[in-house]
Amino acid sequence: MSLTRTRLAVGVAFVALVAASQASASAFYLQEQSVRGTGRAYSGEVADKGVGSLWWNPASIAGIARSEAHFGLNQILVNSEVTNTGSSITRPVPPAGLTTAVGGADAAFDPINNGIVPNFGAAWKINDKLSLGLSVAAPYNFTTEYTANSWTRYDALKSQLRTVNVEGVVAYRVNDMLDLGLGVTAMYADAELTNALPNISPLQADGLQSLKGDGFAYGYSVGAQLHPSKSLTIGASYRSKLDHKLDGTVKVSGLLAPIPAASNFTVDGQAKITLPWIANLGARWAVNDQWTLNGSVSRVGWSEFDAIRVSFAGGGSTSPQDYKDVTTYAAGVDYQASPRLTLRAGVQYDPTPTPEIGRTARVPDGDRMMYATGATWAATETLQLDAAISYIAFDKSQINRTDVTATSSTVRLRGDVEGSAVVLAAGARFSF
Repeated sequence: MSLTRTRLAVGVAFVALVAASQASASAFYLQEQSVRGTGRAYSGEVADKGVGSLWWNPASIAGIARSEAHFGLNQILVNSEVTNTGSSITRPVPPAGLTTAVGGADAAFDPINNGIVPNFGAAWKINDKLSLGLSVAAPYNFTTEYTANSWTRYDALKSQLRTVNVEGVVAYRVNDMLDLGLGVTAMYADAELTNALPNISPLQADGLQSLKGDGFAYGYSVGAQLHPSKSLTIGASYRSKLDHKLDGTVKVSGLLAPIPAASNFTVDGQAKITLPWIANLGARWAVNDQWTLNGSVSRVGWSEFDAIRVSFAGGGSTSPQDYKDVTTYAAGVDYQASPRLTLRAGVQYDPTPTPEIGRTARVPDGDRMMYATGATWAATETLQLDAAISYIAFDKSQINRTDVTATSSTVRLRGDVEGSAVVLAAGARFSF
């Protein structure tokens, strides 16, 4: 195996690792950007008012009565299991290759780590029509880890992604019927990913491949809210796709003869991927002084994730992807139990964009249902305290992926995935 060929294969692996890490954050997107929103399964945010809905609609702060800010924390607790159902590997051993079971631990328990998702937003009332806003969020933030002897090791060991999304917003109240908003976004992403590499002989210990990379992407959001009556608000928003360029370093170590020693190396590269646009449409209807009904539909343009393009010293490659656009649906209710206490609940259906053929251990994803409840307590005229809890049930799915590794072995990964998650959220909203 030549050094050039090894670098080409590693370049392809570099890009696949980056993409897989992005896609495995709850089908890429963490919705936990508002505690109030968590309590009603994000069914009313695009049509609600105030800084708590700023992530979903930049028009939400148009015409606010006072300047305001919010801060929230979402504790995500995941229970998952990934089980081997007959994975195999064919090593390039002459004359026809040697096919064996991948081996190792056949079950991985809770590979998706628990985590905390913070979010912050602020809005400043300039006058009765004009408001300025700032949103700071971590929409793609996760870690998955498998043990060194896991059956997934040639596909995934560690996948860690951290993002910070900062958005500046201008919102304007055109009249009592129409509010408009525009946001400009900058997102920083940092990734660390590792996987094992098989040597030629099954009696040799595995090698290791690791990646660290980071980069910025820029985009925008637009939104509007229509108020046909005092009791009804209709909201719509669009968040643009993000063209990411992640600069990183791939390190390969532990490859043994007959693989040339020079195949252990460090090489720089850049991966280009396009993250999807998100379109939201929803409404809030105050049936009476106590009850408000919420509903929303979101379309996520995952088909923008059509290919992964990598470049590095000495070559490059393009890896096609099979992600599909998906539509999520949510419904919820707010109940004004007293002048100071608001109760809410909601349900959401969120399908996975990942393909049935090609799903990896880095993306152990499936369709999901969310069931949520929450409350707001108006502690003072200027302070509101929010709390919420949601339960997410994942449909069972299958890992089904075939890859050729950087050492020319063919790995056929087959497994079952099942799991669930609980989100505990708390936050506060201030006016000033």
